[in-house]
Amino acid sequence: MKKIEAIIKPFKLDEVKEALQEVGLQGITVTEAKGFGRQKGHTELYRGAEYVVDFLPKVKIEVVLADDMVEAAIDAIRKAAQTGRIGDGKIFVTNVEEVIRIRTGETGPDAV
Repeated sequence: MKKIEAIIKPFKLDEVKEALQEVGLQGITVTEAKGFGRQKGHTELYRGAEYVVDFLPKVKIEVVLADDMVEAAIDAIRKAAQTGRIGDGKIFVTNVEEVIRIRTGETGPDAV
């Protein structure tokens, strides 16, 4: 099993969610986040004064899935989240040793 974490632009969340549903994923976890990468934030003007916004709003999506679905999920996220501009985000894939469904006690891929 693998865990996919994707950091994306907030306005792309619905498109990514729909793309993941189309490839057969049943559940995702979404967290509001702030951060910056190469873009290093941006400058804004407020009441005549300039100030730097270091941390930009992002959305973190987490999905745990069977190994055979990983490539399809990554492809779906990448295509749906891509704008072609700096700050589109990142996708991280890590191994998951065990999953346990609290309600039933199911383990492994059955618990996902």
